[in-house]
Amino acid sequence: MKVLVTGATGFVGGNVARALMARGYEVRALARKGSSTLTLDGTGAEVVEGDVRDAESVARALAGCRAVVHCAALYAFWLRNPRAIYETNVDGTRIVLEQSRKAGVERVVHCSSQAAIGLPESGLASEATDAEPQRLAGHYQRSKYLAEQEALRVARQGLPVVVVNPTAPIGPWDVKPTRTGAIVLDFMRGRMPAYVQVGMNLVAVEDVAAGHVLALERGRPGERYILGHRNLWLGEVLRMLADITGRRAPRLRLPYWLVLALAYADAAVEGGVLRRPPYIPLGGVKEMRRPRFMDCSKAIRELGLHQSPIEGALEKAVRWFRDHGYAK
Repeated sequence: MKVLVTGATGFVGGNVARALMARGYEVRALARKGSSTLTLDGTGAEVVEGDVRDAESVARALAGCRAVVHCAALYAFWLRNPRAIYETNVDGTRIVLEQSRKAGVERVVHCSSQAAIGLPESGLASEATDAEPQRLAGHYQRSKYLAEQEALRVARQGLPVVVVNPTAPIGPWDVKPTRTGAIVLDFMRGRMPAYVQVGMNLVAVEDVAAGHVLALERGRPGERYILGHRNLWLGEVLRMLADITGRRAPRLRLPYWLVLALAYADAAVEGGVLRRPPYIPLGGVKEMRRPRFMDCSKAIRELGLHQSPIEGALEKAVRWFRDHGYAK
């Protein structure tokens, strides 16, 4: 079976393409003109030029494909024109789904985000917890929520769409480091004198990739599956990184209110006056206000999602960043 993968030049999409080929699928990767194909080098994937915002290029890429894994997204917490985030993440998703329907594909897996999962007042978040749009912290989070709503709407209309919600993946091929990857890099470079106690759910990116394949093969259309593993506080993650790298973990823990105040000030000066990306993304800081602890049992139960040790995933991330010149 030939599968079209959008976003295959990115972190999750690149790992998904590799997982699909390891499973015996033919992969066609949709890539924008000029995009680095580092994540696909040596894999044998067919790379075609196109953009999810361009219906004609998506239609051409779909020719001969029986399934689609839609991972493309603009991952950004600050842009001069936030509309660009919605054009890619929401309008692009709508175009991919519409062209998939026209092409008669047998299956679509839509890569959503943990941002589309709501946080309960107590206990763990799950697929049954809907996000409240008015409480989402920034444009990226809102765009991923709206894109997921598009996917679920089309699923109700009959297109066999399965939604997956990765938590915080960690591992190799993080070419444009995600926030989790940035934590690893900052630690490796000795640029983390202090930290704020954030609650997160970490998962090996290879398990996230395998979860997409399992959703393609076993997922129920119209359902969503959290692809995650272990709920951890940032302090615990830093201690793991200390064991892996030999660097000392920071001991100074900053209160959340101070980091939030710094983020507001940074947004005003860097983003407002100087018109450049803030050092401390306000949307990201707001998202840290409550721990993002997840119940991942549905994907384990229904898809058979494997859960690799987080220590091993962090070690792979460290090794990949070192091997590719991101940090010594």
